[in-house]
Amino acid sequence: MRAFLAALLAALCCLVAARAAEPERDVTFLVTSDCHYKTGQAKAHNDRNRATIKQMNAIAEASWPEKLGGDPVPRPRGVLILGDVIDDGDRMLEGKNISAEQFAAFVADFGLDGTDGVAKYRVFEGWGNHDGPPAGAEKFGFSFQSELKKRNALRKEKGWLAALSENGLHYSWDWDDVHFVHLNIYPADRQHDGIKYSAVWHNPQGALSFLKDDLAQRVGATGRPVVLVAHCGFDTDWWHQDDWKAFYDAAKPYNVVLYMYGHTGTGLRDWAPAGETRPLTCVNTGQTEKGFFVVQIKASHVRLAYRIKSKTTTDADAPAWEWAWLKQYDRTRNQR
Repeated sequence: MRAFLAALLAALCCLVAARAAEPERDVTFLVTSDCHYKTGQAKAHNDRNRATIKQMNAIAEASWPEKLGGDPVPRPRGVLILGDVIDDGDRMLEGKNISAEQFAAFVADFGLDGTDGVAKYRVFEGWGNHDGPPAGAEKFGFSFQSELKKRNALRKEKGWLAALSENGLHYSWDWDDVHFVHLNIYPADRQHDGIKYSAVWHNPQGALSFLKDDLAQRVGATGRPVVLVAHCGFDTDWWHQDDWKAFYDAAKPYNVVLYMYGHTGTGLRDWAPAGETRPLTCVNTGQTEKGFFVVQIKASHVRLAYRIKSKTTTDADAPAWEWAWLKQYDRTRNQR
C-alpha cells in the first residue's frame, strides 16, 4: 500500500509539474476584411490599405484602451482577411485583366509569410462575393480562387495548417490550443434552393461539410476555444436563414468563442436562432482602408477592439489612430 501511495503521489507531482511547465494560452491576432484592391485612378484606395498595414506592423507598440486594461498589445501571430480581397473579380477593362492587377497589388502589400510584402505577419485570406467565381468558371483567364488554392498549398507545405479541404479552399489551423477555421464566402455546402441570386459566384463549395468534419476530428469533446471566420454574417440575405440555423447547429457542440465576418460594415452583436439560449459572439470586421480588429484569447477571457483611423486625421499617409468597438468577456460563456 505504501508503495502504491508513493507511486500515486509521484504521478500527481509529475502531472502538476507538467501543467505548470505548459505555457499559458495567449493568442493575439489581427482581423480585417473587404480590402477591395483597385486599379487605375482608384489606386489611392490601395494607399489607404497600405497605411492600415503599416499600423498593423506597429500595433505591438500600442497599448490596449484603458477600459480593456491599458497594457501593451502583444505581437500578433498573423492577420486574417475575410473576403472581398479584390474589387473586380473576373473583369477586363480596356484590354487589361484588372482582376490580376488587383490581386498583384494585394500580394505586394500583404504577402504571405511576413517577409514578402509590406505586412510583417503570416496572412490567412479567403474569398468573398467580389473575388470572382469558382476556378474554371472565370471568363478572362485569371481566377482568384485558383490563386487562393496555390497559397493554401504553400501554407500546408510550410506546416501552418491543421487541415485543408479536398477542393483546396477551406482550411483550419491552431495557435496554442485555439482552433481556427476559415470558411470563405459563407458556411454552407451550396446555395439554398430559395436563393436565385448569382449562384455561380456565391457557391460556398462544401464549407459546412468541411467545418463539421474538421471540428469532429480536431476539436471533439476537448472544449478548447474555436474561432470561425467567413465573409458573410447573419445579416446577408443571400446566405439563407435556413443555412444560418444549419451552421449554428454544427457549431453548437463546441466552444466557439468568436464568429468573425465582413461584407456589411463594422460592429459587435450576439446571434442565435429563435429558441436558442447560447448566442454566438459575432464581430463584423469592417474595411481594411478604415482599420482592423485586434483580438487576444487568453486562458480566462477574450478581449478585442477595433483600431480605426481617427476622424481628425489630416495626413492620409500617416493617419492618427484610435480605438473603437471594445469588448471583453469570459471565454467560458459559450461553453456547453
